[in-house]
Amino acid sequence: VGSLPQQPGCQEGFYRTSSGKCSPCNCNGNANRCLDGSGICVDCQRNTTGQHCEQCPDGFIGDVVRGVPTFCQPCPCPLPALANFAVSCYRKSGSVRCVCKENYAGPNCERCAPGYYGNPLLIGSTCKKCDCSGNSDPNLIFEDCDEVTGQCRNCLSHTTGFKCERCAPGYYGDARFAKNCTECNCGGRMCDSETGECLADSPEVSTGTDCPTISCDKCIWDLTDDIRLAVLAIDESKSTLLSISTGVAAQKRLNDLNLTTTHLQVQTMMIFYFGNEASSKGLLVQKETMETNNRATQLVQQLSNMRDNIQEISSKMKYYAIQQELSPEEISQKLSVAEEMLKEIKRRKPFTNQRQLADEEEDAAEKLLQQAEEFHERYNDTRSLVSDVLEQLSEQDVKLSDLEEALDQALDYVIQTEDINKENTANLQRREKQHEKIKEQIDEVKDILLSATTILAGPQKVNSELSEVIKNVSGFYAEIDGAKKELQEKLANLSLFDDDLVEKAMHHAHNLRRLADELDRNLYGVDTNGLVQRAINASNVYEHIAGYIEEANKAALLALNTTNRVNDAAVGIDTQIIYHKGKSEELLNQAMELQRTADDSNDLTIADTSRHVNGTLARMSVLRSQLMRAITKMQSAEPGLEARERLEQAKMKTADAVSATMTVTQATTPMDENVRLWSQNLQDFQHNSAAYDSAVHSAGDAVKKLTEVFPQLLDKLRRVEQKAPANNISSSIQRIRELIAQTRSVASKVQVSMMFGGQSAVEVNPKINVEELKSFTSMSLYIKFQKDNPQLAASPDRFILYLGNKNAKNYIGLAIKNDNLVYIYNLGGQDVEIPLDAKPVSTWPSYFSIIKIERIGRHGKMFLTVPSLSSTAEEKFIKKGEVLGPGSLLNLEPENTVFYVGGVPPDFQLPPSLNLPGFIGCLELATLNDDVISLYNFKHVYNIDTTTSPPCARNKLAFTQSRAVSYFFDGSGYALARNIERRGRFSQVTRFDIEVRTPTDNGLILLMINGSMFFSLEMHNGFLYLRYDFGFSTGPVLLEDSMKKAQINDAKFHEISIIYHNSKKMILVVDRRHIKSVDNERTAMPFTDIYIGGAPAEILHSSISSHLAGSIGFKGCMKGFQFQKKDFNLLEEPGTLGISYGCPEDSLMSRKAYFNGESFIASSQKESLFGEFEGGFNFRTLQPNGLLFYYSEGSDVLSISMDRGAVVLNASGTKIQSPDRNYNDGKTHFIITSVTPERLDREVEVEDFQQYSEKVQTSLYGCPVESPPVALLHKKGKNSSKAKGNRNKKVGRDKDKISQPSTGLKNLYQEVNMQRDPQCHLPMNPKATEHAYQFGGTANSRQEFDHIPKDFTQFSISLKTHSSHGMIFYVSDQKETNFMALFVAHGRLIFMFNAGHQKIRIKSQEKYNDGLWHNVIFIRGKNIGRLIIDGLRVLEEPFSSNANTWQVTEPLYIGGVAPGKAVKNIQINSVYSFSGCLSNLQLNGRSINSASQTFSVTPCFEGPSEAGTYFSSEGGYVVLDESFSLGLKFEVVFEIRPRSSSGILLHGHSVNGEYLNMHMRNGQVTVKLNNGIRDFSTSVTLKQSLCDGRWHRIAVIRDANVVQLDVDSEVNHVVGPLNPKATDHREPVFIGGVPESLLTSSLSTRNSFIGCIRNFMIDEKPVSFSKAALVSGAVSINTCPAA
Repeated sequence: VGSLPQQPGCQEGFYRTSSGKCSPCNCNGNANRCLDGSGICVDCQRNTTGQHCEQCPDGFIGDVVRGVPTFCQPCPCPLPALANFAVSCYRKSGSVRCVCKENYAGPNCERCAPGYYGNPLLIGSTCKKCDCSGNSDPNLIFEDCDEVTGQCRNCLSHTTGFKCERCAPGYYGDARFAKNCTECNCGGRMCDSETGECLADSPEVSTGTDCPTISCDKCIWDLTDDIRLAVLAIDESKSTLLSISTGVAAQKRLNDLNLTTTHLQVQTMMIFYFGNEASSKGLLVQKETMETNNRATQLVQQLSNMRDNIQEISSKMKYYAIQQELSPEEISQKLSVAEEMLKEIKRRKPFTNQRQLADEEEDAAEKLLQQAEEFHERYNDTRSLVSDVLEQLSEQDVKLSDLEEALDQALDYVIQTEDINKENTANLQRREKQHEKIKEQIDEVKDILLSATTILAGPQKVNSELSEVIKNVSGFYAEIDGAKKELQEKLANLSLFDDDLVEKAMHHAHNLRRLADELDRNLYGVDTNGLVQRAINASNVYEHIAGYIEEANKAALLALNTTNRVNDAAVGIDTQIIYHKGKSEELLNQAMELQRTADDSNDLTIADTSRHVNGTLARMSVLRSQLMRAITKMQSAEPGLEARERLEQAKMKTADAVSATMTVTQATTPMDENVRLWSQNLQDFQHNSAAYDSAVHSAGDAVKKLTEVFPQLLDKLRRVEQKAPANNISSSIQRIRELIAQTRSVASKVQVSMMFGGQSAVEVNPKINVEELKSFTSMSLYIKFQKDNPQLAASPDRFILYLGNKNAKNYIGLAIKNDNLVYIYNLGGQDVEIPLDAKPVSTWPSYFSIIKIERIGRHGKMFLTVPSLSSTAEEKFIKKGEVLGPGSLLNLEPENTVFYVGGVPPDFQLPPSLNLPGFIGCLELATLNDDVISLYNFKHVYNIDTTTSPPCARNKLAFTQSRAVSYFFDGSGYALARNIERRGRFSQVTRFDIEVRTPTDNGLILLMINGSMFFSLEMHNGFLYLRYDFGFSTGPVLLEDSMKKAQINDAKFHEISIIYHNSKKMILVVDRRHIKSVDNERTAMPFTDIYIGGAPAEILHSSISSHLAGSIGFKGCMKGFQFQKKDFNLLEEPGTLGISYGCPEDSLMSRKAYFNGESFIASSQKESLFGEFEGGFNFRTLQPNGLLFYYSEGSDVLSISMDRGAVVLNASGTKIQSPDRNYNDGKTHFIITSVTPERLDREVEVEDFQQYSEKVQTSLYGCPVESPPVALLHKKGKNSSKAKGNRNKKVGRDKDKISQPSTGLKNLYQEVNMQRDPQCHLPMNPKATEHAYQFGGTANSRQEFDHIPKDFTQFSISLKTHSSHGMIFYVSDQKETNFMALFVAHGRLIFMFNAGHQKIRIKSQEKYNDGLWHNVIFIRGKNIGRLIIDGLRVLEEPFSSNANTWQVTEPLYIGGVAPGKAVKNIQINSVYSFSGCLSNLQLNGRSINSASQTFSVTPCFEGPSEAGTYFSSEGGYVVLDESFSLGLKFEVVFEIRPRSSSGILLHGHSVNGEYLNMHMRNGQVTVKLNNGIRDFSTSVTLKQSLCDGRWHRIAVIRDANVVQLDVDSEVNHVVGPLNPKATDHREPVFIGGVPESLLTSSLSTRNSFIGCIRNFMIDEKPVSFSKAALVSGAVSINTCPAA
């Protein structure tokens, strides 16, 4: 058999598919080669990348907005290729947006960021960091220089120069390093800028001139500075011009290249066009030649095969002849016979048809394969378009939504237009009626005009007659003139009389005002027998008098105005007479009549005014006499004895009531004020000795007050708590404790050192759980020596600090020995001393250095950082050490732990290694593990006097600039910025900006409150959650990152922006990326103050608490808070409490992780763990089994796990198991594992889980595991790290032992050691609280008790819930006239009952839906109702007793009521079932445990839980509502996690005996049904156990008589008999169990299912068990225990 010919390769631009066909490469024209088989492109051109050259790499951008780019070019940020300073870029709104590198800014990176200088637009220029020699403003976060030239602005500390590198004129010294520019002491003359030597005097000026004396030396210095600046400017200008010329030349060259490229492109297109035809012909000829060559090769091969066959036949023939000993004749005869046979075979041709059929099938197969390849290519092309289509669809969706909004708006406009049209139509009709009326009126006016014309004819005639009379008027002129003079004299007399009258009236009014003021002063302060009210009445009388005076004044003025008008009329008459001398006699008569009228009017007016004034004066005198009588009575009246006694008693009671409050206020308020004063005085500390001394003195006073007040206050609290509970005593104690906690929190953040003189000491409150210090300890502090102290010369070795037990075992400490800083720690054995010999103490600088000591297991490490005050450079030193013994844990006892700094009290004995004299110098604590600590959060101080020994000043820029711009929040403090509009105004665009950095899941970021209106920005499960209400009619608005676009809790800084646009749209932006926006009613923001990082407890627990996702303060770092782009220094705000400067890296590490059974974290380990390895961790769990740690390298595996409560180490097949099996007790245990030689050479570091690359369902903050009742059986003992095992493999363990329990505890222990199915991983009953039951999930979850005593008055119960509404207790008569209820409404407890027809309601003020246990006693007495909560809150309400007996009937409801019950008396929200746990129900002091009926009630489980429906071992089932049924055709899919290997999963039963049953039996799942003919079934058994603690998917499909069962993709089916008369019945469906009466005898499994079910679906329709027709027994609908 010959070999097949090798297939030739495809030509360039093609690749060979799996079928051998050559297909063109899909590289979008950007590559000519692709890999055979896959088609992946190789060597993508035009700056493209990707499998098909369809993407642009980082730093490049494509030539199209959407789709595949034809080429990619460098980002134009600002210039492509030549000056590209962007990390990446993208297109938005038709323009290119750049993401700039760190040193650049601007939309196209065209300028330098603040703190950098340069011109990115110039080719070859970059942005460099400003260098001002450290002499710029220290309050700025960057050095301030010109953004183009780099010349420093605002040189401080008496410096000058381009880089502030030399002292200013008139000063000398070192401006760059020592920074000691000092004023010249030369009497006003100049001095040498470096040495300070005075320069020569300037020549004297001749006295004959008036020019001032000029120092020529100063002129020279000024000229020198100007020349130096000019030279620098020339150099800068030269470089700029060179860059510009280079840019112009490059631009010209680019233009030439563009023209050449365009010409070549045209020629290439022509060549390509003419060459296409020749190329196609050449390919055809080449293809035909290849086919001919292949056929020739095949023919040659066939001929060669034929020749070989002939030779083989000939040789076989000869061999056959020899073997058979044939003669030649016989051989020839046989050959002839064979030839005849061959001829016969050839004649027959038996395989022709088959060959043709085979060839046809081959051709068909090739065509089918070709079609499949074409379909595959089309599929690839289509898939590449999916993203574009989806993007276009999303755009169309947005446009459709916009269109929908526009249509809605248009519809509104149409409706408004219709309304307007209706109004216009009505107006038009009214106008038409008015028009008709106007026409009628016009006709009437025309008639009147005609009549008027007729009437005017008469006056015209009279006028002509008057013209004759005018001739005679001159004779009367003289008479009129004389009359006018007399009239003017009368008017003058009248005005004088009026003025005098008004003046008297005003004078009298002033006297009355004075008397009223005296009366008011006499009445002030009197409050007996209604005298104040009489005084008020008298004052009202005075007001009436003043009113009368005003009326008199008005009347006088009216008279005056009248006379003035008469005078004006006379003057007018005079003017008319002069002007119209020829007027008629009629005018003269009119004038005379006018004069008489004026005279009469004057006389009447004067008489009337006189009457008014006289009447007013009379009334005034009467009122004055009444006032005088009232004053006399008031002065003669004396307060009664009874009123005085009442006043005295009220004063005494007030004094008694205030005394206790004053005591507490005097004790706490000075502490709070002093601590805030420290923070304000020291947070922006400058080198000002007076301010610093004042801050130190206030700190000293507060230290004394703290020392004296705290023990007294705590003693008083203890005495008060021991007394009988009163109504408000609990809240008072709680408030005092909150004040103490706040004061402690503020004190722990005072960033000020203390001066120690060798005999002083401070005992610090460490503010940390000592359990957290066991396996890992880290501490940092600032230190400065007082080197000139003579005591140091006598004894240089000094003690620094000690943290450990009082017995000097298990501790860490610091000391100075032999001129070295020594770190000492002891883990129960020998001391470990780590001296820092690389930097002797005598060589340390005279300012603060920072020390950090660290211990990880048995390994210790010390860091020293020595800063430089002249630059950001730092010296760092590290020294390591380790314990040689097996000890790895620092076992501190909480009650015996002390923390001494600087020294110890005389009665304390230090260990020998630390028994040294006290420290001399200044110390400042910084951090302890994750917490910020301070010396001012102390328990006791010894010989500390800040007045005689003030603390040392520390430059806050000595170490890192982030310390000055970042703020650290520990979860207990907050910042408060009041009146934020002082920096910016709410406007059309209102904006808040802040940067946050945290590893935690939840926390409050921003909060604003105004009454019921609020705005809250929170972090919920690592993502942003914004909720606000500005008084909207629709209620609060929610804006959350539901798509999880921006995770905040990754321990990185994230910039958050909240933009409120046009008072109706809220926009959320994170890291300059739009996250989400929402519209609301147009309403302005109604706030003035803003809380940052938290808020006071009274606000978090106020009415807005129901709108918050949580009430947890922020823990992490914040910076850059801005309102309207205006910065706020949060530590300078007076309302800020409990935050500090800086951002400690230790506080941002995630050293904890919580796992829920299906979660894990993973990291790629760089080094092998099998050569040498040491590690450890602590854990806390309630589960007996589970994997803790796993590492594999090839076939070798290293794992740590738990097996039935024991810890097991498996290292390459070698197993070590702890003898104890009680490590799943909810306590903290420590594991130290090592596979090491005698000494480990590798570095031991603490793992930061934030850095792990893979995290699945893991929470890196908080651990919700609670300790179960078994923990009560453990004695308090010491943990030890002594390992057991072979000499190279060790497992550390606790030494906690289970003591012999008492009889009562034995029963508890037996209950917790629950039953377990031997085939199951999980126990049959999860761990639960004894006699506690979980309610909820359905509207009528409840317990019913039928046997209750007849006469009962007192009930008690314990509850735990997070729900805000729900029924706890209810009992009534049949008509519900008499009733008693206890329920939750809005988180508050309400006790309600009737007294006759009156409903008594007792309501708590506090909320109790906090997830904690609370004990409640509620009593209905004869004439009083009481509600007692936790033994402290006593609420009472009396009522009138009724003669009729108050009686109720069974049943008594707990946790909920039957459907239709209690609606008559209770609001509907609280009628629904209680969601939470209830326990210890007692009636009249006797426990009631046995419920008559139970509906959806389970034990109250401990430990973690998840979503699902749990069926308890007590039995129960769910009956689905009528919308779900199992007919002749259905599909059921659900998931189970069983706790027992047998049980009923699903059952449906019809009235005619047909049924369907699905059950488990010993791990096998079976479906059995009867369709009216007979029973038939199918089953599936998995290879692994169905009861392994994992979720398993089960699917059942029925189609008439065919049933298929699928369990985790293991499938089986059965075909039963066909029933021709089968009908579809609407039959009830039972889940998890079924009543015994419905089970047939043929069913082997009759037990209820035990375990969890979730994701239940029938015919792809989800089934909600909370809406089931019935939930009977111990079934929890929504909560499923995970362990």
